[in-house]
Amino acid sequence: MIAFILRRLIQSVLVMLAVALIAFSMFRFIGDPVNSMLPENASAEDRQELREQLGLDQPVTVQFTRFVTGAVQGEFGISYRNKRAVSEMIAERLPATLELVLAAAVFALLLGVPMGIYAALNPKGVLSNMLNVVSLIGISVPTFVTGILLILVFSVWLNWLPSFGRGETVQIGWWSTGLLSASGLKSLVLPAVMLGLFQVTLIMRLVRAEMMEVLRSDFVRFARARGLTNRAVNFGHALGNTLMPVITIVGLQLGSMIAFAIITETVFQWPGMGLLFIQAVSFADIPVMSAYLVMVALVFVAINMIVDLLYFAIDPRLSVRA
Repeated sequence: MIAFILRRLIQSVLVMLAVALIAFSMFRFIGDPVNSMLPENASAEDRQELREQLGLDQPVTVQFTRFVTGAVQGEFGISYRNKRAVSEMIAERLPATLELVLAAAVFALLLGVPMGIYAALNPKGVLSNMLNVVSLIGISVPTFVTGILLILVFSVWLNWLPSFGRGETVQIGWWSTGLLSASGLKSLVLPAVMLGLFQVTLIMRLVRAEMMEVLRSDFVRFARARGLTNRAVNFGHALGNTLMPVITIVGLQLGSMIAFAIITETVFQWPGMGLLFIQAVSFADIPVMSAYLVMVALVFVAINMIVDLLYFAIDPRLSVRA
């Protein structure tokens, strides 16, 4: 177990170094930051002075080392657009994105897993067929179209929920949360549903397919032959073995929700990291873009590590193989 964790930690460090190299390369190939930070009529002396302040006059190896050292400490330099520390901007936007992703993930799990179990246990039922049709529609329709329809129905026609913004927030130290106010909770509903709807259909279809496969296994037939009740077989034997691939997909999808919350945050003008990234792309704000890339990679690496550890908790046989 310890050897496995050490191997994964070494692999994670190598992955993060590769991502850091890619993020650093953006500074070299996406224009000159000096041109973005100074007006066109700036003198050559001003340009050279700013270049020295940014460390762009130093060798590439020195610049990369400084970039990695700063990234480890959570520092990514100064935003070209806002002239502020990127770490401060991320600290302001990170709570909004994490709360949105957490709400979407809870929504997806609470709906997707029970729907998948029901569809697997009643494959020929009318409701199961309806769920399959709905899941196909959910996977096929682009997320931004779903968001626009949600705004049209619940904000424009019914006027139940706000169509943009985060609502009223409460400051708890450096963390700003909208979960403690009525307007914040109302503002969270539509973006969370939009972000989690695709995950609901994906989890439902995955749970259904895996559980139907497990129910046809020999050990399930043997459990029924022993006289165990359907409840014990379905939830005590079949469901536990179904969770292995489900945990893998859910873990990866959780990372992808953080990475691709950009569309949701753009549609609903949600003040999170995704919207910050879109604004950074528009202005070629490379420090912000690099910080976003490194943070998303860190999230994926951390989630993969947690998923691997959950494997050991669910299936003790893996600890023997490790």
